[in-house]
Amino acid sequence: MGIKTAYKGYKAYSYLEPGKDYQDFEFAPWNWAGEYLIPLDEAQEKRVKRLAKEKIFIALHEHPTLFPKDISKTPEYNTAGREFCAYEALSLSYLDCVFDNMMDGTNTISSKAGWKWQDIIHDLGMRLCDIAHQDFLIHCKRVEDIYRAHEEGKIAWVAVVEGAAPIENELDRIDILYGLGVRQLGITYSESNALGNGLKEDNDGGLTKFGKEAVERMNKVGMLIDVSHCGPKTAYDAAMHSTKPIIASHCGARALWDSKRLFHDDLIKAIAEKGGIVAVEAAPHTTMTKTHMTHDIESVMEHFEYIANLVGIEHASFGIDSLYGDHVGLHNVYSANLSKKETSNTDVEYEEVKYVKGLENPTEASWNILRWLVKHGYSDEDIEKVIGGNALRVLKQVWS
Repeated sequence: MGIKTAYKGYKAYSYLEPGKDYQDFEFAPWNWAGEYLIPLDEAQEKRVKRLAKEKIFIALHEHPTLFPKDISKTPEYNTAGREFCAYEALSLSYLDCVFDNMMDGTNTISSKAGWKWQDIIHDLGMRLCDIAHQDFLIHCKRVEDIYRAHEEGKIAWVAVVEGAAPIENELDRIDILYGLGVRQLGITYSESNALGNGLKEDNDGGLTKFGKEAVERMNKVGMLIDVSHCGPKTAYDAAMHSTKPIIASHCGARALWDSKRLFHDDLIKAIAEKGGIVAVEAAPHTTMTKTHMTHDIESVMEHFEYIANLVGIEHASFGIDSLYGDHVGLHNVYSANLSKKETSNTDVEYEEVKYVKGLENPTEASWNILRWLVKHGYSDEDIEKVIGGNALRVLKQVWS
C-alpha cells in the first residue's frame, strides 16, 4: 500500500543487543486487529494511488510506536524508558510527516504521576538517538523538511510534548525544548498546570499570567501551540492571546457527542478565526455521534464534516491519535494517568469497541482517510487541504 521507497528495513535500536543493552519485550503485530480497507471501484483506486503519490499527507497527532503484545506490561515497558518506533509500519503508510506525541501522559519513567522534566528529556533523547542511527525518518525542524521527505520517499518526524506541565514555572524550558528539536507543545494535558486549566477540571479560570507569558515565548521561538486537552476558557484565551495560529491537534465536535474531550462550536470558531486548525481524532470512544454510536471511521468522519461545514474546510484536518497496539487496553491500564473517567463525562450508553475500525493505527488511518474522501467525492483541491495543505499553511506561519 505504502510508497515510502527510502525504507531499507531498519528496526528500532538495532545497533544494540536485546537482553543485554535493553530489556526485551514481545510486541504486538502492527496490524494486530487485522487490516480494513474501505472498498472502492477501479477508478477510485487509481485516484487514491495518484493522490497518495502527489499530495503531502501530514498526521497532526499520532503515537507511532510499538506496544507490548500483552498490553498489561506497558507500565513496565514505559518505565524502561525506551519506546520503539514502528519504522516498518510507517513505511507502509501514505504519511509524509507524523507529529509524534511520544509518551505523553504515560511517561512514568521515574514517577507514577508522569510529566516530570527529567523523564521528558530522557524520552526525547532516547528517541533522537535511535533516529540518528537510520535515514528513513527525518527529524523535522522546519517546513522544508516535510517537502524533502515527500520528494525522497521518507517521513518527516516532528517531536511533540503534549502538555506543558514539565516546564513548571520556567519559561526558558520552552527554549530548551525547541533547541532539542521539539516543535509543538500542548498548553495542558487534562490536568491543570502553571499555564492554565485542563479539561478534566470542574472549573476553568482560563490562561494564567504565566500561561500568557508562555504563549508569548512560544510565539517568539516558533513553537506550535496545541490546546486539545485544555479547558474551554484556557483554550479560548490561548487562541486570543497568541499572535500566530494555534491548533487543536486531536479533538472533535461536542455538538455531535457531549463529552468534555470535545469542543463547543464557539471554541472551534475562535481557533479558525485566528487562522488555526481543528483536527479530528479517533482515540477509542471519543468521536462518536448519536447517529454513529459505534466508534469507527464513519463516526469520526461525521465530526470532520461537521467541523468543515462549521468553519470551512481550510480549518479542518486529522490528528487521529492512534498507535501500534491495543489502544483500548492501554486506556484501561492507564485510565488514571490519561484522565479518561473525568474527561468522557457522558451518560449516554454506547457500544464499547475493541478497536476503531478503519483507523486503528497510523498506517491504516492514512489509507482509509484518503479512501473515504475519494469515495465521498471530495475534490483533489479539498483533499490536498485537509490531509496536509492546511497544516502546511499554519506551520509556515508558526515555524518561520
